[in-house]
Order: sequence, then structure tokens, then C-alpha cells
Amino acid sequence: MNPNLNPSWQTILSDEIQKPYFRNLMKAVDEEYQNHTCFPPKELIFAAFEHCSFQDLKVVIIGQDPYHGTNEANGLCFSVNDGIKIPPSLRNIFREMNEDLGTVFFPISGNLEPWAKQGILLLNASLTVRKDSPNSHKHLQWNVFTDAVIQKISDQKEQIVFLLWGSFAQKKGSKIDRIKHLVLESGHPSPMSANQGKWFGNRHFSKINLYLNDKGIGLIDWSSNQKF
Repeated sequence: MNPNLNPSWQTILSDEIQKPYFRNLMKAVDEEYQNHTCFPPKELIFAAFEHCSFQDLKVVIIGQDPYHGTNEANGLCFSVNDGIKIPPSLRNIFREMNEDLGTVFFPISGNLEPWAKQGILLLNASLTVRKDSPNSHKHLQWNVFTDAVIQKISDQKEQIVFLLWGSFAQKKGSKIDRIKHLVLESGHPSPMSANQGKWFGNRHFSKINLYLNDKGIGLIDWSSNQKF
């Protein structure tokens, strides 16, 4: 399987996708998709890179792995296809966004493509998963690839905002250059974490736009995924 990366990412990751581990990873992913039902659909595995070019990158959100239910995952972390019930973590993201920004809308779709197209890389640590089996592709070395992506962004870009929600993402982003970039951390938006007071009130959405405005970078329209 050849990764269908945005041309800008092809350039940045050209050395990475030639490494033996990555070729072995693509072979293992092919075998998984041949022998099991896996998500997202093959053509959407690298959707996070397709929708957000390296040049336009402003924000990185780090997730764990795709949703594992039928028709849910679309290759973007925390995002689901149109017509799918909004998952609990994403509902909490929207709720915090509303409280933070003083808005009252609630999207009927959990598809975050409009965010990605504004320069938000919605990156899962593992880009694939077996049906009904969370974290089932953790062993496939996706983490080596996504660690390399994060490191290249940290090294080659400036003034990127990284959102590390929960301990998993915080470990994953531990080597980000915090002098060049803004790193925002909080608990995970999952109900368990949010209900323990670790998520609500982090005000990350307004903090991002304050930072981007201060740096003369175009703001994110967080309501852009609202569907009527």
C-alpha cells in the first residue's frame, strides 16, 4: 500500500516513508484489511494529511486511534462521518468550545473536516483499528511514524499550537519544542476525565485564537463545522 499523502507532506516525510519499518507497516496494514474489517476505509487512512497541508498547518490535535464502530471513522481524530451520532468525547469538546467562546450552537454533525481544512492536523497515534477492538493496531508501529510526524513539525515549523488532551497525548508530545511552539495541556474530553473536572474550563479554543492573533496568523473559525 502506498500512502496517499498531500504533496507537501510527501516532501516532508519522503525519508520516513522509505524506511524499512514503514514498508513493513504498510504490508501489515494491508494484511489486516484483507483478513479483518478495519477502519477507517483504506482511502481515508491518511485523510488527516490530505485535508491539512504542511504549509497551512496551524494547530495539531493528538488522538489515540480511530473510532472502531461501523461507518464512524473518517481518518481524523475525534471526528466521525456525517450522519453518525456525535460521540461523548466530541460532545464534550463542543460543549467546552461553546462555554469558552460564548456561543450557543451545537453542530448536528461530528465531521471535523472543516477544522482540518483551516490548518488543524487531527492526528491519531495509530491511523487504523480493527472493528470493535480499540487500540488493536497499537502493535503495528504506527507510533513510530506518528512520532516522526510530530518531531518534524516541531523541528521544521514555528508557532504551531499543539493540543495534548490526556496523559497519552501528553506523553506523545513530550519532545515538542516548547520555546518555538505553544503547547496546551488538559485532561481528556472523555466523560470519565471531564466529569472529574479535568477537561471543562481549559479554554483552549480562545487561547489558540489569542495566540494566532498575537502572531499575525489567521484565526480558526471553530463554528465552521456547524451543519444546518
